[in-house]
Amino acid sequence: MKVLLCEDIKKLGWFGDVVEVNNGYARNYLLPQGLAKIASDESIRSVAEEKAKRAEHRIEETKRLEDAAKSVEGAEAVVAAKANEQGHLYGSVTAEQIAANLREQGFLVATEIVQLPEHIKQVGTHTIMLKFADKVTANINLVVVPGQTGDEKNDEITDED
Repeated sequence: MKVLLCEDIKKLGWFGDVVEVNNGYARNYLLPQGLAKIASDESIRSVAEEKAKRAEHRIEETKRLEDAAKSVEGAEAVVAAKANEQGHLYGSVTAEQIAANLREQGFLVATEIVQLPEHIKQVGTHTIMLKFADKVTANINLVVVPGQTGDEKNDEITDED
């Protein structure tokens, strides 16, 4: 069944695209949710202007993401984590920690774009991919050093008189 998309749907298409989908998918999900309508010449003409505006907006957004990716490419994030003498971490380094470190350095990085291939549980240097969009990525170096994470309380004893 051919439908006209009324919203951007990941892995299916953008607003205003006419796509071929299974009848059940269209009848049971896309049409009742208002995400699509049956494609007709009239419906296609009615969304043509809005489709052009959204396409232009997507191009601008992609350009902005490409600029952000270029600026962060090759950057180095340093994260301190508690480790034993062999360099094994007691926990693992998280995407939140990496993104926070990059933001402290002035880069525009959301936590969701940090792609960890596996749990980082070892002191050392690791290459991490940042995925800004489907085809917009950047690689950074993550340096994990042994130390306190800042979450622990200070072990010093203070005298309060």
